[in-house]
Amino acid sequence: VTLMENRTEVTEFILLGLTSDPGLQLPLFLTFLLIYTITLVGNLGMILLILLDSRLHTPMYFFLGNLSLMDLCYSSAAIPTVMAGLLPGDEVISYNDCVAQMFFISGFVTVENYLLSSMAYDRYAAVCKPLHYTTTMTSRVCVCLIIGSYVCGFLNASIYTSNTFTLTFCKSSVVHHFFCDVPAIMSLSCSDRHLHELVLIYIASFNIFFALLVILISYVFIFSAILKMGSAAGYRKAISTCASHFTVVSIFYGTAAYMYLQPSSSHSMDTDKVASVFYSMVIPMLNPVVYSLRNKEVKSAFSKIILKGK
Repeated sequence: VTLMENRTEVTEFILLGLTSDPGLQLPLFLTFLLIYTITLVGNLGMILLILLDSRLHTPMYFFLGNLSLMDLCYSSAAIPTVMAGLLPGDEVISYNDCVAQMFFISGFVTVENYLLSSMAYDRYAAVCKPLHYTTTMTSRVCVCLIIGSYVCGFLNASIYTSNTFTLTFCKSSVVHHFFCDVPAIMSLSCSDRHLHELVLIYIASFNIFFALLVILISYVFIFSAILKMGSAAGYRKAISTCASHFTVVSIFYGTAAYMYLQPSSSHSMDTDKVASVFYSMVIPMLNPVVYSLRNKEVKSAFSKIILKGK
């Protein structure tokens, strides 16, 4: 029997979802529907606000708009499947749909990873080199950073997906997860996956630690610059901004590291599900609030749009 014949024996996967308890399925469905609605409204609203108000046509909001787009995309790739899994008879996903879902979710998440580091660099340029900010963060630089984030994201998604689905699947097709995530699918393989796990760990490690290194170095310089200013008001403002940023960054990188930087044999699937809820549902919902809705410029732009509509 050839490898291809073995692999094509599995033509669909069964997603176990978050719970099989009938008493929890409806409350969870309604909860995720609310989360998804807030995510759609928040991120779509942010994108439209940035497009419509010329005062927000700056590098920071250019990155924020793309961040909102990624949040919108990867929550849309995950949450509908989760909700469908809470309905009777909707636990099955075809092989090709599973491949596509894994590709897009891993791609969108990796793009966001690099967007977060680009945003940290932008803040470093604004705080540490204010006189040279317009010449440092030019339109060309911003576009290059955005394109680089997308290229790295989907190149990595191609590697993750091909690395997972070149494995042989000839045993169980029951996925202990609520969507087609890499570790959950990889654990179903009946072939030797040691090398495939190493590829996943090394590439994910590079993505996470490179972006984190840029973020941490940027904020070390930012805090050093603020301390030299001697302005209490500026210090408090920067601490407030960075605290919000680090909250989302710590959740994002904490869950990503937990999910991908360990061999699948040591995974607890139930714990992985909880971690996945954070990066596929909670983070996309929180980002518009944490990064933008507390911002005076965004509030002013929102008020302007509302007043125009009256």
